[in-house]
Amino acid sequence: MGLPSVMILPLLVVVFAGFYYIYNEVIQLMSKTIVRNKVVVITDAVSGMGSECARLLHEGGARLVLCGPSWDKLESLSDSLCSAADPSKTFTPKLVLLDFSDIDSMVEVITEIGECYGCVDILICNSSMKVKAPVQNLSLDMDKTVMDVNYFGPITLAKGILPMMVARRTGHFVLVNSIQGRLAVPFRSSYAPSKHAVQAFFDCLRAEVEEYGISVSTISHTFINATTQDPTPSNFQPTNALWAYILRKLKTHGVNPNDLASEIVKVVNGRRKEVLVAHPIPWAALYIRSLLPSFFFAVVAAGVRDGPMVDQLK
Repeated sequence: MGLPSVMILPLLVVVFAGFYYIYNEVIQLMSKTIVRNKVVVITDAVSGMGSECARLLHEGGARLVLCGPSWDKLESLSDSLCSAADPSKTFTPKLVLLDFSDIDSMVEVITEIGECYGCVDILICNSSMKVKAPVQNLSLDMDKTVMDVNYFGPITLAKGILPMMVARRTGHFVLVNSIQGRLAVPFRSSYAPSKHAVQAFFDCLRAEVEEYGISVSTISHTFINATTQDPTPSNFQPTNALWAYILRKLKTHGVNPNDLASEIVKVVNGRRKEVLVAHPIPWAALYIRSLLPSFFFAVVAAGVRDGPMVDQLK
């Protein structure tokens, strides 16, 4: 007796869901074997995404080097990781103070990281400094500070760790970058250029170190959902209907820190070169920017005219 045609689609959905579930279980299992005993350095480990990433990698048996600007927060993170894991299967994280705004201290930081385990297998750069203001309201000093944190700091660290990887003919750089490294928006004249610059550096690095067996991955994501409130008034409604729709989608379709951390672990396992973590609207914006730039610029300009910062431009 044949299967009724009306049952084919539901059956396919069930089969696909089953394969997808098995695939995710396999990926989770692999994540706990691939990173085992690997030396993983995480910058800004005390952030929401950084701490969740540290938890996943710690459970997988990685030898973590947690970096951040606050020693108290690093110690608190380390204690929480150790208390929640089996000490016979995990390593106590090493802690290193790291402040990308202090470029002069980077030489000592790189030396300290190298002394933790004598090598580095994976470097995850996810530090970021965000600034939102009109161009004329931002000083050159602020521009330089943002560039130090978002560009000069990460590339200085990467250059310092690179010789360790070249000597061993293995390694993996993972840059957790913003989608604004690929798509600039208004009122981010300091932030977006710094993200463009660091994206370009790691793209160049990828091609140069491939012969040494070193991988370079970049992860571009939309804004990370956090508990802090957006400074934009909740009762603000743009008059441009298209821009209002885009803003609404962008605000409701951010990235959860836990989901982003899971994606980072997948990238570490699969060594994918470039990943975009975003919902359909940012994806569409990237394509429109490339294929229909005039239309994209017109929509963005309309958004600026309707935006809450328009008074600061007058």
